[in-house]
Amino acid sequence: MGSSSSKLLACCWGSQLKGTVLEPPDVVREDKADTYELPPFQEFSFDQLRLATSGFAAENIVSEHGEKAPNVVYKGKLDATRRIAVKRFNRSAWPDVRQFLEEAKAVGQLRNQRLANLLGCCCEGDERLLVAEYMPNETLAKHLFHWEAQPMKWPMRLRVVLYLAEALEYCTSKGRALYHDLNAYRVLFDDDCNPRLSCFGLMKNSRDGKSYSTNLAFTPPEYLRTGRVTPESVIYSFGTLLLDVFSGKHIPPSHALDLIRDRNFHMLTDSCLEGQFSDEDGTEVVRLASRCLQYEQRERPNIKLLVLALTPLQKEIEVPSYVLMDMPHGGASSVESLSLSPLGEACLRMDLTAIHEILEKIGYKDDEGTANELSFQMWTNQMQETLTSKKKGDAAFRHKDLNTAIECYTQFIDVGTMVSPTVFARRSLSYLMIDNPQEALNDAMQALLICPTWPTALYLQSAALFALGMENEAREALKDGSSLEAKKNGSSGR
Repeated sequence: MGSSSSKLLACCWGSQLKGTVLEPPDVVREDKADTYELPPFQEFSFDQLRLATSGFAAENIVSEHGEKAPNVVYKGKLDATRRIAVKRFNRSAWPDVRQFLEEAKAVGQLRNQRLANLLGCCCEGDERLLVAEYMPNETLAKHLFHWEAQPMKWPMRLRVVLYLAEALEYCTSKGRALYHDLNAYRVLFDDDCNPRLSCFGLMKNSRDGKSYSTNLAFTPPEYLRTGRVTPESVIYSFGTLLLDVFSGKHIPPSHALDLIRDRNFHMLTDSCLEGQFSDEDGTEVVRLASRCLQYEQRERPNIKLLVLALTPLQKEIEVPSYVLMDMPHGGASSVESLSLSPLGEACLRMDLTAIHEILEKIGYKDDEGTANELSFQMWTNQMQETLTSKKKGDAAFRHKDLNTAIECYTQFIDVGTMVSPTVFARRSLSYLMIDNPQEALNDAMQALLICPTWPTALYLQSAALFALGMENEAREALKDGSSLEAKKNGSSGR
């Protein structure tokens, strides 16, 4: 904002704060976001989700959905193609099975491109899990408060709050006006860097948590009095988010309102936004935030009014979000910048001969530490036969007698006395070399399930996905493999 911003804000503020909240006129808006197509809500088995998350591996825990222990969110893949977020509740949560299923199915009927939509759930024994679309590009909190390369630009901040308002308007139109603990961690960014609202906050509160975080400074006043969430409580939280995007900080509403009343707008404005927006636009955002934060619920605007007020503020409408965010679009532009190991590079090139040579050279060193608990009975009765099958498979694999290798490795796996991710990796490549990429993919997934921190398993997944024509998914697997390798080596790549 310019040097005259304080005067202009003060002038506009003085005239607009006293205005009553007007109901918006009946405007027919074509909701293009309300045509989002996804598979219908489904119930998953626990084994499906265990496989998708590599056994709920710690390496797959993500914080994108703003969840805290004891409820944990994992990233995963369904059939190694569709990426998902899996929220696993504490065992004491949702004791009423029927209530959990009814809530999940109700939220699962929503389908909108402004939401990180709920794809399904799982309810087996004591397990309660939700499955949603996975959003790979972090949270609003990350981009606002913990950015590394550059701060979020003003046009993108305006897009975030509009898309968020549209998400809430859509939910309200479908009878889901209540959203629990709306905050910057609940706003996620998809593959195109478009902001989405996490669907998890739409679930009615379960027994093991509260609708709002323990930070009372950001909690709607009526919730402190009654412990109940209302549609107006959601508007209050939306006001805190407006302050977040304007200030680049998480300022308690009471403090922000004091700054506004004292006309101390310099302290309220993110210094990174210097010169990026007009006084009028800044005034309107602050005005809307303050109206949302009114103590009396009836004095806050409804969500439709907020959508109508935010729409005219949008600038650079035609510019894609990933451009405004200065982030790579999809997998293609970012994979080439990765520092891949020779195996990763071979999988990217689909050089099966090179992959074979590398797996031969690696041998079984990555099996070290794999749990193989065997009883004495198993050792005496089955171990020799099992080791013989593996030895024959290794010899056939070395000489590229692939069908024999598959047969011998299958005998080793079926006996089940030993678990070896390397055997699955070798059988995976054997399947790939005889042009059976689906079986190759299944084996690569099994290898990752046994050893969730093994980059080789992800690299082989990428090769199988390339062979299946799933290029975007293959590149994502390559990136995941490279990330695991960097952590393993304590460096940026090799």
